[in-house]
Amino acid sequence: MRFAHVTLPAHEEPRLAVVQGETAIIVEDLFAGAPRFLEELIAGGDELLDRVRDAASDAHTRHPLADVGFASAVLTPPVVLAIGLNYSAHSSELGLQTDSTPTVFVLWPNSLSGHESTTAWPRSLSESIDYEAELGVIIGTPAKDVSPADALSHVWGYTVVNDITARDIQYSEAQWSRCKSFDGFTPTGPFVVTADEIPDPQNLHIWTVLDGHTLQDASTNQMVRTVATLVSHLSMSATLLPGTLISTGSPGGAGYSRDPQVFLRDRSTVTVGIDGIGALTTHCRILD
Repeated sequence: MRFAHVTLPAHEEPRLAVVQGETAIIVEDLFAGAPRFLEELIAGGDELLDRVRDAASDAHTRHPLADVGFASAVLTPPVVLAIGLNYSAHSSELGLQTDSTPTVFVLWPNSLSGHESTTAWPRSLSESIDYEAELGVIIGTPAKDVSPADALSHVWGYTVVNDITARDIQYSEAQWSRCKSFDGFTPTGPFVVTADEIPDPQNLHIWTVLDGHTLQDASTNQMVRTVATLVSHLSMSATLLPGTLISTGSPGGAGYSRDPQVFLRDRSTVTVGIDGIGALTTHCRILD
């Protein structure tokens, strides 16, 4: 199944929707006590998901996707964990070495934004803002000390993430959270696809188009560490709670490494996508 947090013209607050074709079905309207947000649906387990699936199949009220807005694919995750240097080409182009264990950092919740949103930042803070297309993994059941063989059974679904980064700040500080956590620097969505529709997360085409030019074009099979390996590794030190979002790293093609360098500019439009999941667009504004 495919879900999204959408906003309707008469309602500013996002609500969970089932996405079928080019229409959205508001989950809250399907039956009494239906979940309003993705996190509530995940908490309800397979039984609630099956009830939503059955009710959606008979739904009469459908909203054209062209008429709705989109909020972040996840609204209140317990934590957003990001993985750095998980594609060799990206590590090399940044002049950084892939470590023997994953590079892990946390993204702040204020950075979450949705499809077709506008992300703005002050010119005084940075003019070296880069894009990073990433596969997002959403945990469905608590994962503690799980093996790689069992790790994917704890995944509820997948989404698309743009891990927007202020490169100058990244290289000036010992940690990477702040440079990637400006307001709106973590667009996600527009859709979350349940895990049963992605049989192999290591066989997905991932790409970035900036102002009409394709700048990243790769496959998740190029990850240094697979999704299963990452989930297993992270679960060894702390329980991964339902709703946790893991952003699994970006392939080569970052703007920082290009000659001349290519950064997000005022009025740039950047779309990151993963075939089978969706395409996520962000509009950029630089504030003087």
